[in-house]
Amino acid sequence: MTTAKEIMHPGARAIPATETLDRAAQLMRELNVGALPVHDVNDRMCGIITDRDIVTKCIAAGRDPSKVTCGDLCEGTPRWIDAGADVSDVLTEMESHRIKRLPVVEDKKLIGIITEADLARHLTDEQVAEFVERVYAGS
Repeated sequence: MTTAKEIMHPGARAIPATETLDRAAQLMRELNVGALPVHDVNDRMCGIITDRDIVTKCIAAGRDPSKVTCGDLCEGTPRWIDAGADVSDVLTEMESHRIKRLPVVEDKKLIGIITEADLARHLTDEQVAEFVERVYAGS
């Protein structure tokens, strides 16, 4: 059985919901990532902020990224997976919610994130093709 922990990108960093989007963009640049999990004052994950969110929901909307917080843009219930979950559970979670990034949690702490690139490196071509079809086409 292949687990979420075995295929994840380790060392994911989260950003506080109170942090501004310009700081989130700077952190994304420093880490060379396109998304950051967002946590509340109790260190509970409350969403994920993406570079696309910053551009489309803030900058393109005429808002100032130095005044808008990560928490302002987080929407919906954050999805995550336990580090010990089987890769089939990872695929089910990502496909059923049509998400491209999935935080990995162990002992209630963020330890990594699974992205499409991680799936491509660890799954068969058939599994990747099925994932892409379900997430992008909504089948």
